[in-house]
Amino acid sequence: MLSNGAAGTGITAHKRRNDLSDFADELDMIERLGVEWIELSTFDMDVVVGGRIRRPQMEALKRACAGRSVGYTVHGPLAINFMDEPYRLQRHMDVLAASLEVAAELDAAHYVIHSGLAPIQQGDGLEAAYARQREWLARAGDVARSTGLVLCVETLFAGFDGKVHASSPRRLATELAAIDHPNVRATIDFSHSWLMLDWEGRRADFVEEIRTLAPFGRHLHIHDSFGRQDDIWMYTEGERLAYGHGDLHLPVGWGDIPWQTLIAECVFPQGTVFNIELNQRYWYAAQETVEATKALAARARIGAEPAVAA
Repeated sequence: MLSNGAAGTGITAHKRRNDLSDFADELDMIERLGVEWIELSTFDMDVVVGGRIRRPQMEALKRACAGRSVGYTVHGPLAINFMDEPYRLQRHMDVLAASLEVAAELDAAHYVIHSGLAPIQQGDGLEAAYARQREWLARAGDVARSTGLVLCVETLFAGFDGKVHASSPRRLATELAAIDHPNVRATIDFSHSWLMLDWEGRRADFVEEIRTLAPFGRHLHIHDSFGRQDDIWMYTEGERLAYGHGDLHLPVGWGDIPWQTLIAECVFPQGTVFNIELNQRYWYAAQETVEATKALAARARIGAEPAVAA
């Protein structure tokens, strides 16, 4: 724990071999970067199969993670969506419950789940989707509490075709306040929110939107971008970089997210993890990104979490 109350800096590990036989090498390399946390992308590790834990793969993951000086956070399946059609919600919950069990066995502190997505539709339809999400996230919060985890709901962007609805940071803050569960908090992905507000023509609202969600932000996804829509055909990822288009997952400082303003104006809760999500293409800049993120975490304003109703 840093002196200001932040939990420190982490970075997301990349899977190498599918059987995880060399995953310990990845974790060794990350530990040498000097982070306090490592985020495990269990959604891409074949640990949960058909809503159940596959034990041989789980044991391989646990062996790679054992005996280290870092803490862990877990990013579960991206497809879990509690704004989905009602007949699929239990299937989402089954996958989430198994994924939370995986995270608990790894002694993880936070579990990252994406916020819901829904088709663009009339207002009553969207509000019904939000009501479903509130109900099922509250249930998920109870499961998280029973396993000692905090469920951190991640900000998304709506994509580049105008057909999908995602919550703005302010709307997600409203939803979390309504759920009012101590084990349901936020993952603020700054680039996702930058892209969303650019799409809506509201870049000027970015800092204020993040400031509203920040008190729930127990988990942060740190990576840079320019918030520009990926709306031109590109031949290579290098071309996207040249244009600054899309969710690039760049090193901090390569894009134009206003990090210094965010750190100066936002107040995050005790125990916030500053987790770097760096595109593997730019891993040669991992150490400089860790140092830049450590500087942000050390300067962050840390306060109390929102009160929960008795």
